[in-house]
Amino acid sequence: MQVILLDDVPKLGNTGDLVNVKPGYARNYLVPKGKATLASERSRHELEHRQREAGKKREQAKAGAALLGQKLENAIVTIARKVGENDRLFGSVTTSDIERGLETLGFEVDRRRILLDTPLKALGVYKVEIKLHAEVNTMIQVWIVAQV
Repeated sequence: MQVILLDDVPKLGNTGDLVNVKPGYARNYLVPKGKATLASERSRHELEHRQREAGKKREQAKAGAALLGQKLENAIVTIARKVGENDRLFGSVTTSDIERGLETLGFEVDRRRILLDTPLKALGVYKVEIKLHAEVNTMIQVWIVAQV
């Protein structure tokens, strides 16, 4: 029996896949749980339409992320912090601090998209990667300076 998956099912397939399963598995588990629908001509056409629409949305999101990435390449975020001996910071600079710095420059980037392995704990210039989309990454410069 052929069904179209409406949800990811481990060891069977991903959303939108057309798969062959035993009739009892489809009738007793997949369809009642809302994880699949029977594959009819109409449902296949609906699936194709949804996939085309989702593809268009993905392309628009990617284009928007690429445009934002080009603008962000020239961005320099300056963060002032109190320092102690040997130019060590009191505390550290985290993704939240970088997010606030980007907001002051007029860019809206979620802090979870800022890829920072470890918090920055010294003065200097750092290159920080931002993942804007699954296929679009960009680098910005973060300057950490001593607060006067």
